[in-house]
Amino acid sequence: MKLDGKVAIVTGGAMGNGLGIVKVFLKYGAKVVIFDYSDQLDKTINELNNQNVSGYVVDIRDKEKVKECVQKVIEKYHNIDVLVNNAGVCKLVKFEEMSDEDRDYHFDINIKGTWNVTQACLPYMKNRKASIINLSSVTGPMVADSGEVAYATTKSAIQGFTKGLAAEVVEDDIRVNAILPGYIRTPMVEKMSKISNPDNPESVIDGIANAIPMKRLGNIEELGELAAFLASQESSYITAQNIVIDGGSTLPETMTMGV
Repeated sequence: MKLDGKVAIVTGGAMGNGLGIVKVFLKYGAKVVIFDYSDQLDKTINELNNQNVSGYVVDIRDKEKVKECVQKVIEKYHNIDVLVNNAGVCKLVKFEEMSDEDRDYHFDINIKGTWNVTQACLPYMKNRKASIINLSSVTGPMVADSGEVAYATTKSAIQGFTKGLAAEVVEDDIRVNAILPGYIRTPMVEKMSKISNPDNPESVIDGIANAIPMKRLGNIEELGELAAFLASQESSYITAQNIVIDGGSTLPETMTMGV
């Protein structure tokens, strides 16, 4: 029960990677509050069937609404020990065809949304051995595919955000780290697969798996376990780091060379 008694906010926790994080946090005893604007939120909370999970419908682009929801968390629990900035979007569009609206959709959620939630939570995390965990990606900092320019840009920005923030808040006993997932089987990945091949999206998933040394995509609970480690005192001497979880997908130098 390494998170026993800790209060954690997880953005985008109604599905995908966020749901994996929520499940694992609950397993280790945390009190979890989900911030999400998905219609899935109430269903997820009901299915989890755990008294230690609750949620608020909030669009993290709305700074005032974020502040309002953070205040509700403080009224209920009085403090925040862990913040996981998981909420993010990816829409495959070629750069030359990308509208300003599509660009801003990525920037406003992936960067500004993360900024808004962190700024609202930070005053309540000081001197509690607290942890902030940002979801970046191997996409942008390490690799990229066609159509991912906006997403890659935002996920690279999260690395800079992590480093800069970690330097500022270390004196407040707050650690800040980033997780860089490769391909985890989530609704986002499945949606992107349908865009890539509407007639046979599963062939896209199979192709991804075949290119990964472990020959599979990760699952959301595996990512949740890494987040729980970074949220706990097991990682008490780790800050400002970008930790990859990708089944070795960024390992191969080529697809043909080797013995």
